[in-house]
Amino acid sequence: MMRTVLIADDESSMRLLVHATIESDEYAVVEASDGAEAWALIQKHRPSLVLLDVQMPGRTGLEVLRSVKADPELAATRVILLTSKAQEGDIEEGLIAGADFYLTKPFSPLDLLTRVEEALQL
Repeated sequence: MMRTVLIADDESSMRLLVHATIESDEYAVVEASDGAEAWALIQKHRPSLVLLDVQMPGRTGLEVLRSVKADPELAATRVILLTSKAQEGDIEEGLIAGADFYLTKPFSPLDLLTRVEEALQL
């Protein structure tokens, strides 16, 4: 069964890198360039997994994450935060908000693939 994965990042180069890393016959990939677009696409596509940049225009990744977890129909959606914010407090805030994993940029493609597979098996 093909699963939908949403990549939300305001940097097109990061979306391209993440898309190329996870691209397979198992995933239908949808992309958003800001938080507002990400939220609209989450509501439309109901992805199995969302890869969210924390710092985006419109709505931050944390705001989108909180909206996902507050919606009973979306609360089970797996979310991985991707960000350059690596302070312990930032990581804790993301995990408390409901993220399944928190990857700091730059991350290796192998780390990303591992986290994607783990998130989808939770």
